[in-house]
Amino acid sequence: MKLLSSLKSGFIRSARAWRGIMIMWLSSLMLVSLVAIPLKHALKTDLGNSMITEKLAHGINIEVFADLGSSFRNLGSYFISGFMLIILIGFIINVFLTGGLFSNLRKSSLSFSIQEYLQASAKYFLPFLIVSVFISIIILFLFILICLIPLSIAVQAAASVEGALLKTAIVSGSVYLLLVAILLQVADYSRAWLVSSARPQSLKALGFGFKYTFRTFPSSYSLVLIILLVQFLFGWLVLHIIPGIKPTGEIGIIMLFVLSQSLFVIKIYLKTWRFGSMTNMMELNPLESSRSESR
Repeated sequence: MKLLSSLKSGFIRSARAWRGIMIMWLSSLMLVSLVAIPLKHALKTDLGNSMITEKLAHGINIEVFADLGSSFRNLGSYFISGFMLIILIGFIINVFLTGGLFSNLRKSSLSFSIQEYLQASAKYFLPFLIVSVFISIIILFLFILICLIPLSIAVQAAASVEGALLKTAIVSGSVYLLLVAILLQVADYSRAWLVSSARPQSLKALGFGFKYTFRTFPSSYSLVLIILLVQFLFGWLVLHIIPGIKPTGEIGIIMLFVLSQSLFVIKIYLKTWRFGSMTNMMELNPLESSRSESR
């Protein structure tokens, strides 16, 4: 019952927080535009209306990029640096706006104030940042320990054992994803506790997150796995829809842009659904929450 109740409540809370979701979408769109627009200008400047553009219109041609010489190296350097900048700034902005989103998910009314949203984002930014960095470091460490090291060993043994690399990749990947689901529980409980606490402290929040994760493990872990499965199926569907669309004309390109951005908004909503569901799961035991807040 707790599982179904939390899934339903998270769905409703996420629907009420649609304005916060749109703020996150707009921030992501503007961030990508900071690199995409200059990159487009650079490509147009270097390529122009040459025969290269006609060749690329029929698909990726490696020889075309090889003929670009220094221009391609400059574009590649710009793209890599811009991509890394997007990841860094995007991580910070996401942490900042997630604070306001979690705060908005706890409201029972439909009222929304951008000022309150941004105030909550600023209030919880530092503790949310500490929690996110801590969980991200653990996730990276697990990736190295569970995925990279076994795969590197399997690569060396692949010549003598047929299918060793594939089997190792499947087992390592499965174990890694199952452990990441646990860490997502810890992160969500920690952030939900932070916005419900009078004095948000990141270390106490992490302690609560680990404690509450194993205290409610069967129901909350099942909840996270269900939502992650929905996200995986949605991502699989998107990867099969978008590549098959070939827009023609300006209207077709605009419609493709609208479709892709709509799918991205749904992606944010699914993640918000998890936030709301985990918040409700925590609130199902107010006694534990109040004890944690009073410490």
